[in-house]
Amino acid sequence: MTIDLAQITADTLALSRDLIQRPSVTPKDEGCQALMIERLEAIGFTVKKLRFGDVDNFWATHGQSQPRLVFAGHTDVVPTGDVDEWTDPPFDALVKDGFLYGRGSADMKGSLAAMVTACERFVKHNPNHQGTIGFLITSDEEGPATNGTVKVVQYLQDNNIPMDWCIVGEPSSTEHPGDIIKNGRRGSLGAVMTIQGKQGHVAYPHLAKNPIHLAAPALAELSQQTWDQGNEYFPPTSFQISNIHSGTGATNVIPGKIEVVFNFRFSTESDQASLEARTNKILDQHGLDYHIEWNLSGLPFLTEPGELVKAAQHAIKKTNGISTELSTAGGTSDGRFIAPTGTQVIEIGPVNSTIHQVDECVKVTDLGEVSSIYEIMLEQLLPTKA
Repeated sequence: MTIDLAQITADTLALSRDLIQRPSVTPKDEGCQALMIERLEAIGFTVKKLRFGDVDNFWATHGQSQPRLVFAGHTDVVPTGDVDEWTDPPFDALVKDGFLYGRGSADMKGSLAAMVTACERFVKHNPNHQGTIGFLITSDEEGPATNGTVKVVQYLQDNNIPMDWCIVGEPSSTEHPGDIIKNGRRGSLGAVMTIQGKQGHVAYPHLAKNPIHLAAPALAELSQQTWDQGNEYFPPTSFQISNIHSGTGATNVIPGKIEVVFNFRFSTESDQASLEARTNKILDQHGLDYHIEWNLSGLPFLTEPGELVKAAQHAIKKTNGISTELSTAGGTSDGRFIAPTGTQVIEIGPVNSTIHQVDECVKVTDLGEVSSIYEIMLEQLLPTKA
């Protein structure tokens, strides 16, 4: 296959700009999915629109058999913040000095455009390809993530539609497209803990119980724990306190309670039950009167090197000559909802250095490289039938 990166880049840039100019701040879609659907239907995709609550989603397929290679992504973007802090309006999708600027350019409308243009080229040259190409698109990734991918995955399971491989278009790269492949993610277990004391006057501490003083030794012990050693794919599990709140606002009042917000980012060496049990044991040893509300927002997942990873490595090497690195670092993604079905999941996308920032941008040539990587992976995994 001859790679015309200049033409691939021009086509992908044009669609990226069209998507960015639609201000789809989560959970709004603002017509992004309609644009994608129009392009996909034009090359023979069958589309099922799936709206749950206030969230637009769609499932699109080309082909009817296994294996299924699915592109997953989101059309919603995070809020812009103060637009006056942006050099240019965040939804103007301006190109300057070789970069495309705008909210969502890197996270992840550039990837969505790359997926569509890659499929347009692939289907044109391989109309009778093996297996099925799928698109699982939501507008709820940057928000609560309750009516998006998780609901579409349930729909697929209810209709006995398995996925074999999934490419999530999250911006995974650090310097060049494909230098990092996310082949897994850590789990995320959050908690809001309330520790009770007894309110009183600071001049009479013997008549009160200061919950801040009571909590401090336990919090120190929690922060110093080794929860696990990690493994060859994951760093050790981390415990981080993100907020502590107490007091009435008066300097002469011992508060009656303290609220502590904390989070575990955990590897496959730990699980929710063991982390909760060890936390409770430490708190009990300190004799605290406490209550915890736990929130599991994602389990850890891992795609070990296999067909999908090898196809990605080959595609990246052929596109830009880079030898990629596997990583499970970073936050959560919608891959956490897809991997538990048994699907091999990896994340490949543009450079992530400006995501969620003022003046978010992506290098224009990177758009073409990402699209090329996706197309070559299609060639590897779903070649034309003999």
